[in-house]
Amino acid sequence: MFFTGFIRKIYDWIIRLSGNRNALMWLFIISFVESSFFPIPPDIMLIPMILATPKEAWKIAGVCTIASVIGAYLGYIIGVYFFQLIAEPLLNFYGYLDKFNEFKNLYEEYGAWIVFGAGITPFPYKIITIASGVVHLNLVVFTIASVIARGLRFFLIAWLLKTYGAKMRIFIEKNLGWLSVLFLVLLFGGFILIKFL
Repeated sequence: MFFTGFIRKIYDWIIRLSGNRNALMWLFIISFVESSFFPIPPDIMLIPMILATPKEAWKIAGVCTIASVIGAYLGYIIGVYFFQLIAEPLLNFYGYLDKFNEFKNLYEEYGAWIVFGAGITPFPYKIITIASGVVHLNLVVFTIASVIARGLRFFLIAWLLKTYGAKMRIFIEKNLGWLSVLFLVLLFGGFILIKFL
């Protein structure tokens, strides 16, 4: 119960920040820390900011993407140098340690795809950034997958909100999980078709 209340307070605080005149700075900070240790995704601030200023949609999505990718490097560094000191207790706190151990074993073969998949879906990205550091995933591969995935996610949200407004906000908030998974399935399906045709 304490943890649920704590998350709710953070969520409410972020919603209030989205209306602040320094909202872009706060979006940068939240996007940065979410990639390495913060529990709330930046989408909850990104969405109301774009709805409030649709002309700034691309700028807002760009700031969110850049901050998220820079923050991903912090997660990577935690994985490389501070796993036992910081990452393990953090993953335990969020209840992600079991998931982390499962994903760690898949990195040898599917590292870039795992980073990409987590980057566009609601899966906690911090697990992936830390895991990438633990297994020393190639930094160029990590960077490219992060930039493409985070950019696709945030710019797609920006485009949908800029184009369809408040109705799209309700739709995205209700269906972000399955929409992201559907996009990932279609993407993988496309690669499989190319391979076999």
